Amino acid sequence: MLATVRLNDELAELLTSITKQFHKKKSDVIREAIRFYAKELEKNQSTRMQKAIKKTAKSDLSEYKILEDTLHDGL
Repeated sequence: MLATVRLNDELAELLTSITKQFHKKKSDVIREAIRFYAKELEKNQSTRMQKAIKKTAKSDLSEYKILEDTLHDGL
Protein backbone atom coordinates (compact mmCIF):
# COMPACT_ATOMS: atom_id res chain seq x y z
CA MET A 1 0.00 0.00 0.00
CA LEU A 2 1.23 3.44 -0.85
CA ALA A 3 0.39 6.24 1.59
CA THR A 4 1.07 9.94 1.45
CA VAL A 5 1.73 11.79 4.68
CA ARG A 6 1.53 15.55 5.02
CA LEU A 7 3.71 17.01 7.77
CA ASN A 8 3.96 20.52 9.09
CA ASP A 9 7.43 22.10 9.21
CA GLU A 10 8.04 21.04 12.81
CA LEU A 11 7.28 17.36 12.17
CA ALA A 12 9.20 17.40 8.89
CA GLU A 13 12.30 18.71 10.67
CA LEU A 14 11.85 16.18 13.46
CA LEU A 15 11.54 13.32 10.95
CA THR A 16 14.64 14.51 9.09
CA SER A 17 16.57 14.69 12.36
CA ILE A 18 15.53 11.18 13.36
CA THR A 19 16.44 9.74 9.97
CA LYS A 20 19.90 11.28 10.17
CA GLN A 21 20.48 10.05 13.73
CA PHE A 22 19.50 6.47 12.96
CA HIS A 23 20.64 6.37 9.33
CA LYS A 24 17.20 5.22 8.20
CA LYS A 25 14.82 6.15 5.42
CA LYS A 26 11.89 8.37 6.28
CA SER A 27 9.46 5.63 5.29
CA ASP A 28 11.19 3.20 7.68
CA VAL A 29 10.90 5.65 10.57
CA ILE A 30 7.21 6.23 9.82
CA ARG A 31 6.53 2.47 9.66
CA GLU A 32 8.33 1.93 12.98
CA ALA A 33 6.35 4.78 14.55
CA ILE A 34 3.08 3.17 13.47
CA ARG A 35 4.16 -0.20 14.90
CA PHE A 36 5.21 1.47 18.16
CA TYR A 37 1.90 3.33 18.40
CA ALA A 38 -0.06 0.12 17.76
CA LYS A 39 1.86 -1.71 20.52
CA GLU A 40 1.21 1.14 22.96
CA LEU A 41 -2.51 1.01 22.18
CA GLU A 42 -2.50 -2.74 22.76
CA LYS A 43 -0.72 -2.33 26.12
CA ASN A 44 -3.17 0.38 27.14
CA GLN A 45 -6.17 -1.81 26.26
CA SER A 46 -4.68 -4.76 28.11
CA THR A 47 -4.05 -2.65 31.21
CA ARG A 48 -7.62 -1.31 31.16
CA MET A 49 -8.99 -4.83 30.79
CA GLN A 50 -6.90 -6.08 33.71
CA LYS A 51 -8.18 -3.23 35.90
CA ALA A 52 -11.78 -4.03 34.91
CA ILE A 53 -11.25 -7.71 35.74
CA LYS A 54 -9.87 -6.85 39.18
CA LYS A 55 -12.75 -4.48 39.85
CA THR A 56 -15.29 -7.10 38.78
CA ALA A 57 -13.62 -9.81 40.85
CA LYS A 58 -13.70 -7.56 43.91
CA SER A 59 -17.38 -6.81 43.35
CA ASP A 60 -18.16 -10.51 42.80
CA LEU A 61 -16.38 -11.43 46.04
CA SER A 62 -18.45 -8.87 47.92
CA GLU A 63 -21.69 -10.28 46.46
CA TYR A 64 -20.55 -13.81 47.30
CA LYS A 65 -19.93 -12.88 50.93
CA ILE A 66 -23.39 -11.32 51.20
CA LEU A 67 -24.94 -14.49 49.73
CA GLU A 68 -22.89 -16.71 51.99
CA ASP A 69 -23.95 -14.72 55.07
CA THR A 70 -27.59 -15.03 53.99
CA LEU A 71 -27.27 -18.81 53.66
CA HIS A 72 -25.77 -19.11 57.13
CA ASP A 73 -28.08 -16.76 59.03
CA GLY A 74 -30.36 -19.62 60.09
CA LEU A 75 -33.57 -18.49 58.40
